[in-house]
Amino acid sequence: MKLSIKHTTQYTYDAPVSYGLQQVRLTPVSGKHQTVNDWQVKVTGGTKELLFPDQYQNQTLLVKADQGATEVTVEVSGEVDTHCADGVFGKTYGTAPLWHFLQSTPRTQPGKGIRKLAKTVSKAANPLDGLHALSKAIIDAVPYGQADTFAGTTAEESLTAGGGVCQDHAQIFVSAARLAGIPARYVSGYLMMNDRIDQDASHAWAEAHIDGLGWVGFDVSNGICPDERYVRIATGRDSRDASPITGVRMGAASESMIVSLQIQQ
Repeated sequence: MKLSIKHTTQYTYDAPVSYGLQQVRLTPVSGKHQTVNDWQVKVTGGTKELLFPDQYQNQTLLVKADQGATEVTVEVSGEVDTHCADGVFGKTYGTAPLWHFLQSTPRTQPGKGIRKLAKTVSKAANPLDGLHALSKAIIDAVPYGQADTFAGTTAEESLTAGGGVCQDHAQIFVSAARLAGIPARYVSGYLMMNDRIDQDASHAWAEAHIDGLGWVGFDVSNGICPDERYVRIATGRDSRDASPITGVRMGAASESMIVSLQIQQ
C-alpha cells in the first residue's frame, strides 16, 4: 500500500526562547515491511544540527531553536510503501538484546492493577492467544478517550483512571507482557484511518516477542494487529524512548503546540 504523509508540529512561545534543543524521531526507515520512497524534514525557527541512530536504531534529528525564537515548526512529509499485512514484524533485531525489553521503566512500572491483568496471559493455551486476550482485557478496562491522560502518564495511572489513548494502551500492554515473562516494546508511527485524511495525531502500538514468530504487533486501541495501513517510525521500552519529539529549553516562556497530520493512499 502506498501512503502519502504530511505531519506538521508547531510550537509557539509567549516570550523569546534563549535556548532550545529537540530530539525529533519522525523519520521512517526502509526494511522488509516498508519502503521509504521519499521523505523530507523541514524546520523553521530552528536549525538541523545532527541526524543519528539512537540506541534503538531510531533515526533521530537534533533541532536547535534559533536564539530568540517565538515559534518553531517541524514539518515531515513523504511517501512510504508498506508490505506487512499480518502484524508479524518477525525475527528482526537491533542492538538491544531481548532481556532489555523485559525491564520496567518509570512509565511502565507495574502496580496492583497491571499485575492482575498480566495473569490473563498465563491462563491461555499459548502465549499468542494470551496476548490477544490481554489486548482485549486492556481496552475493556481502559476505554479509549474515557479519561484525561498526558505525555507523562504512567501505565498504572491510566489503568487506575479507567481511560486513555493509544499511548496508554501500549504502555499497559508492554508492562503486563513483561510481567508474564514476554519481551515487549513500544512502537510509534502512523495509522491511516479508512474514513478520513486528516488524523487527530500520530499513533502507537505494542510488540511482543514470541518464540518461533519473533516480534508480533498488537494495536490495543483498535483491537487488531498492525497491517498495511501502519507506518512504523520508532521503538523503545516506553513512550519516552519512542516519542516523536522530546526536548529542553531555557527561559520562562510558556509553550503551546498545534499538530496537523494528513495520511492518504
